[in-house]
Amino acid sequence: MLILHITRREDWEKALSKGEYKPESFTIEGFVNCATPDQIIKIANANFKNKTGLILLCIDSDKVESKIRFESGGYEFYPHIYGVLNLDAVVKTCEFEPGLDGNFTLPSEIKDLIKSYT
Repeated sequence: MLILHITRREDWEKALSKGEYKPESFTIEGFVNCATPDQIIKIANANFKNKTGLILLCIDSDKVESKIRFESGGYEFYPHIYGVLNLDAVVKTCEFEPGLDGNFTLPSEIKDLIKSYT
């Protein structure tokens, strides 16, 4: 299954130098927030509207070494990674920038990847 995570470019660059990804929110929440392909745009527009300098991580959940749990977030269940994210589970990254109206759309290069996982 493909799951997605939004991060800041500088956080991803730090992860590449460290060899693992652990966002600042992990210290507070205890997990890495992710979303399914169907959820990611709603999450992006609710939490990152007008923000720039973002990277979208495409993660193969079968390759994640830490435990993944789908947990309730209102009316939906979201994938949470309970541990650091091993970088080899990230199958693709792409720049994730809002449009002129501040809202996000799914990059076309990700749409093809999503199809290969369904």
